[in-house]
Amino acid sequence: MNVDSDLLLRIAADYALLSVMAFGGMNSVLPELHRTVIEVRGWMDERSFTELYALGYALPGPNILVLTLTAAYVGGPLGALVATASAILPCMLIAGAITPSWHRFRDSRWRRWMQSGLLAVTAGLTLAGGYVLTQAAAHHWGGYVLTAATVALLHWTRFNPLWLIGLGAALGYAEII
Repeated sequence: MNVDSDLLLRIAADYALLSVMAFGGMNSVLPELHRTVIEVRGWMDERSFTELYALGYALPGPNILVLTLTAAYVGGPLGALVATASAILPCMLIAGAITPSWHRFRDSRWRRWMQSGLLAVTAGLTLAGGYVLTQAAAHHWGGYVLTAATVALLHWTRFNPLWLIGLGAALGYAEII
């Protein structure tokens, strides 16, 4: 597969930027990934994005797989490799640079404040990602009901999420949602 070098540079730049914005993991930048690949770049449609997200989440491994899969969709294996490297390298360099200071100030007040603030930002970004996925995937009232029930069950019980994934797959197969 012959991949345009300009495409690979766009993938590298976009995914590196997403990487350094990803407090708490890639799910926190899901809305921006969605905006980038669909609205800004026009690389895929809502359905393709949602399917790639579901596949990346269902596969064993880190949640960075959604970046790898979306880039593979656009740029093939080389696009996947560029995206994965672009997502890992900036974070690795930043973490390596700040780790000594972070450990040195482990008991300081400003570090506790920063961690509390980043926790709130991460929670908000993750909720925004869930909203984007719900809007992209739920095209029927049943999808919204299943999403709300899943959130409630996972929040207030110790229900195994694998049963909910199976239920969602069965309802989707039966074209109920």
